[in-house]
Amino acid sequence: MIPFTVNIKLSTRTLTGALTQHNKGALDWGCQGLIAYGCHSLVLVVDPSTAQSLQVLEKHKSDVVKVKWARENYHHNLGSPYALRLASADASGKIVVWDVTTGTTRCEIQEHSKPIHDMQWLWSQDASRDLLLAVHPPNLIVLWNADTGTKLWKKSYAENILSFSFNPFQPSQLALLTSEGIVFVSDFSPSKPPTSCGRKVYISSPHSSPAHAKPVSTTGAKKALNKVKILITNEKPSAEAVTLNECLQLSYLPSKRNHMLLLYPREILILDLEVNQTVGVVAIERTGVPFLQVTPCFQRDLLFCLHENGCITLRVGRQGCGSSGAPNEEGESDPVPEMTYDLRCQCDAIRVTKTVRPYSITCNPINENAIALIISDGRVMIWELKSSVHGRKMRNASGLNTCTLYAPLSFFGKPVGLLQKKHPDLSLDGMIAGQSLSDSLQSASSPEVHLKFLLTGLLSGLPQPPFVVRMCPPLTTKNISQYKPLLAVGTSNGSVFVYNLTSGLLHKELNIHSCEVRGIEWTSLTSFLSFASSTPNNSGLVRNELQLVDLLTGKSMAFRGERGNDEQPMEMIKVSHLKQYLVVVFKDKPMELWDIRTCTLLREMSKVFPTVTALEWSPSHNLKSLRKKQMAAREAMARQTVSSDTDLSCVESSVISLLQEAESKSELSQNISAREHFVFADTDGQVYHLTVEGNSVKDSARIPPDGSMGSISCIAWKGDTLVLGDVDGNLNFWDLKARVSRGVPTRRNGVWKIRFAPGKGNQKLIVLYNDGAEVWDTKDLQMVSSLRTGRNMNYRVLDVDWCSSDKVILACDDGCIRVLEMSMKPACFRVDEQELLDPVWCPYLLLPRASLVLKAFLLHQPWGEKHSLDISSIDYAEHDDIKNLIQQQVNALTNDIKDLILDPEFTLLQRCLLVARLYGDESELHFWIVASHYLQVFQSEAPHVSISANPLDICYDLLCENSYFQKFQLDRICLQEVKRSSYDHTRKCADQLLLLGQTDRAVQLLLETSADNPQYYCDSLKACLVTTVTSSGPSQSTIKLVATNMIANGKLAEGVQLLCLIDKAADACRYLQTYNEWNHAAWLAKVRLNPEECAEVMKRWVDHLCSPHINQKYKAILVLLSLGCFRKVVVMLHSMRCFDRAALFLEACLKNSAIEISDETNKLISAVFVDYARTLRSLGFTQGALRFALKAGDAGAELVTELQNNKSEDEK
Repeated sequence: MIPFTVNIKLSTRTLTGALTQHNKGALDWGCQGLIAYGCHSLVLVVDPSTAQSLQVLEKHKSDVVKVKWARENYHHNLGSPYALRLASADASGKIVVWDVTTGTTRCEIQEHSKPIHDMQWLWSQDASRDLLLAVHPPNLIVLWNADTGTKLWKKSYAENILSFSFNPFQPSQLALLTSEGIVFVSDFSPSKPPTSCGRKVYISSPHSSPAHAKPVSTTGAKKALNKVKILITNEKPSAEAVTLNECLQLSYLPSKRNHMLLLYPREILILDLEVNQTVGVVAIERTGVPFLQVTPCFQRDLLFCLHENGCITLRVGRQGCGSSGAPNEEGESDPVPEMTYDLRCQCDAIRVTKTVRPYSITCNPINENAIALIISDGRVMIWELKSSVHGRKMRNASGLNTCTLYAPLSFFGKPVGLLQKKHPDLSLDGMIAGQSLSDSLQSASSPEVHLKFLLTGLLSGLPQPPFVVRMCPPLTTKNISQYKPLLAVGTSNGSVFVYNLTSGLLHKELNIHSCEVRGIEWTSLTSFLSFASSTPNNSGLVRNELQLVDLLTGKSMAFRGERGNDEQPMEMIKVSHLKQYLVVVFKDKPMELWDIRTCTLLREMSKVFPTVTALEWSPSHNLKSLRKKQMAAREAMARQTVSSDTDLSCVESSVISLLQEAESKSELSQNISAREHFVFADTDGQVYHLTVEGNSVKDSARIPPDGSMGSISCIAWKGDTLVLGDVDGNLNFWDLKARVSRGVPTRRNGVWKIRFAPGKGNQKLIVLYNDGAEVWDTKDLQMVSSLRTGRNMNYRVLDVDWCSSDKVILACDDGCIRVLEMSMKPACFRVDEQELLDPVWCPYLLLPRASLVLKAFLLHQPWGEKHSLDISSIDYAEHDDIKNLIQQQVNALTNDIKDLILDPEFTLLQRCLLVARLYGDESELHFWIVASHYLQVFQSEAPHVSISANPLDICYDLLCENSYFQKFQLDRICLQEVKRSSYDHTRKCADQLLLLGQTDRAVQLLLETSADNPQYYCDSLKACLVTTVTSSGPSQSTIKLVATNMIANGKLAEGVQLLCLIDKAADACRYLQTYNEWNHAAWLAKVRLNPEECAEVMKRWVDHLCSPHINQKYKAILVLLSLGCFRKVVVMLHSMRCFDRAALFLEACLKNSAIEISDETNKLISAVFVDYARTLRSLGFTQGALRFALKAGDAGAELVTELQNNKSEDEK
């Protein structure tokens, strides 16, 4: 016979409910793939793929206002492993940094006692990844070391800071949104506080903008000017024009350099910070639903917008061109370039009520193809973006206002083959082609893409408190085969939620009552009774509802039939120990005794019956003696039936027939009416002991009131111990065997509930007070643990019960239900100890060695003919438990991912890119995107190769190809030129045009200067100079001399312009770099220099990035990749001890013949491969180590011998 096993392991957990207003902005989706959000003072961590709660972190004493996952923009190894680090900030100014896997705190930070307005982890420094920048109200920004809790520096500003945003392209630049405007900080550094107070600019009210009203019929540039108002000014606007708190959000656009987004309730404004001018407006019509939040994307110029009705809209950016002639909102042809965001798809709205409102959204930061929405009632909705590809016939079907979206021609950095498997929805850049595909030549070969939102995950919380809780009957040896740890939760809206405490998931939601549930009692493992009472009418009478619910079928029946209308309210229900009888106690009405098995009323007490204040059934009964009698009767019957004696008397025959008849009736009804007892107390404190058998109730004994006790409010009985609690907070312990009693004054407010713990011989007791709860040991009459509101917790306990023999359940007024150890201390559990219904992909939950082994296993399996997903198929000497955990992670991958990994056509580069996405490793992801692109470019330039590589997306800015970068900058200056509305803007545009070599357009702008402008003379002369400049030697020498003098005297920009006029842009770049304008120099090199000169400028930039005081070597490596310096990249990676990345990139280069083979190169190859082999050996990954040691040649010979010897010893 196969032994039956059941998992009865119950871990501590917290079931959460509705959120508070403070929790509105506490939501973040980490690179690690998990979502964190605040619920009251708790921090919840959920897995969006399976919609399961993984962790509840409890340390804060006040509501959580912000949560932020740590960034993963660094190289991971055993010294810097994959770890789940999370920072959470609360309304009292405390910041807690967590290790989410273990549920422990790394450090706690406190500066002031006001709510943290904003915080962000720094991501750009190679040296430290533990730095956290926080805004402490009203006007302080502080940089913390989040590993030690040390304050590195702080800086105060003149205005109240509401939030901030880092420039993703320039980490030294920071924008602060204040109550009056914006403060631009340009000298941010982790090593010291900003020296200046920043450049302060003011925001004018967008409501006076003509975006809401139809402009006067004008044409050309004037029309575009009317549509958009200047928003940024250096002078403080008048009181009427300024809106102090209307700006909801400020954010740099991660997809385009120097663009900023400002969110207002009815419009989104896109600013170009080079000219401080609005270049795009997304306005909502008057009947539209206002915005709440906007999340801009990195991979594509997209905006995810949350509206006040809970609807999420997706808007895709495009820059219209003059020749398109697309009609605008007014239905007229608009030949002016305009940055517009077309509405592409939207999800369903929610039903908004007083208590149900959308709070905030967060986007998957790695793939940017999914959005999480939290709602005030505790729901979390996961919306995924899905694409469908259509042929050319579908084009322009969506209307003329929007440009067509096309599918990308490459997948994971490689052109898509006709037969290669393709999964477009893995990431945003795999769904929609970049801006470079907008031209007709490439779009002709690309299918059109349509987008839609799909709800793929939903987590729902508990409804609003108050609650009543009741755990199902305890586990015994008899019910172990069908036992489930179910908790019934009665709610204020009449529903009963049943939770399975093994997984913490909702088992069933039952809408049973029409009013607040007052109490629940289980009648078996699969059925329970619940009662509710409506609000009293003028006569003080109510409608009582008592329902018997079968969980297996969901059937609910009125237990008292037609009774219940217009009577005194029910106070309590109590089910007897054997689940035979039910006592129903009313407020000012005698109690009722019911038979649960037959649902019949056995007895309604007389009117003179005392008023009951507390009642409890006895655990003792005569069931065993009854069963013994029944067994004796069966034996007698059996003996008589097999007896061969035929001389039985008539009397004996009649006895046997009676026994048989009684037994058949007993078997039919399957009931034995055993005798049970209960005690109750009246208003005077007198205790009554009654016996129930069948429908007879006998008064056994009366115990006079104890003078030290007040009005008795609750009774608990287990074994020989009876405990009474009163309204004054006293406990009285009766030892029925020894016939002694002992009173204990707890000095707490009234005792409202007492419950004994389950389990034979377990004499623990939980007591509920007005202001908390206590656990007592009745054997020693000692308090085990205590909770008091205001002292060690910030919530009030509404109800208590036992989950198991050593864990308690607390229903709290913060909308949460907590399952705690007997000590009642909030202890977070380990995520990997949880019992989850669905496997969760999160390699961060593994031990550091195991997560790195899993990564190597997924990346590279060159020892086999084809890839495998079975970890046991490789030579990996590790404990079976660790192997099983790794295998569980592999099994948790989706089928689409598994198909890609097993696809023999999936190249090493694509595999590296896929694993970087799966791990959420930002550093690796950017490296492999740029590396695979430029290796593809290298291949396409080779002879006899007809592959055309698409340009690198513009979000990579200075890493893009020069031709594409130049085209983007020309389009941008065209838009800036059209949007200019003042002399300053015109001058900035003219300067940019001169740098870009667009001299004719620059002259036109210079000549526009009005005669009354102080700069009129200078601009006129400048226009003459630009038009008459020649390439003759003397003029060039003169201009160069003047330019040099101007630069030496502090006029760097003017000197650079003059050098660009005479085609000395290379010299201009050198001067810019000398004066630390490195980004400007790189920009100028890409738009003006030939590839060789540009490469020289960029290489000097690389040296600067690698210098110790800058320390941005990973960025330097990306620049080298864009230059095609693959060998230098391998050398740098190897010197930085990134052995895994160096070895895999080197292998990819060798496959693509991207590195010339020489003796020096061979030495490098050997060194890289042997170091990677040693890394794999340190992880215990012998098979991989052996393979790379063999590739290292002579340098790896010693390691090969050592590994082979170890292998032979293991086999022995």
